Amino acid sequence: MKQYVIIAQDGKDEQALERRQTVRPVHLAGAKKLKDNNNFVLGGAMLDEEGNMRGSVMIVQFETEEEFQHWYNNEPYITGGVWKNIEVKPFKVANV
Repeated sequence: MKQYVIIAQDGKDEQALERRQTVRPVHLAGAKKLKDNNNFVLGGAMLDEEGNMRGSVMIVQFETEEEFQHWYNNEPYITGGVWKNIEVKPFKVANV
């Protein structure tokens, strides 16, 4: 499978945290579905100094680039405007 690391920063506007909280249940349901299908490797929220969620890191894997792109194009944190600065890199989880 092809693996990817996604490092995504939330928006910095005043509504950013509220937007994240609104979209979060749908995002987590999607992550659970990814996990059930063996596409989710690892993920979580990045926190600011006050402990508020301000971004995410995910490692996902898909059989094809097309499957990854379909997920990416439909990820609720993207379609819901939560993630504003997104970096996607090919990744290889160490076999240790």
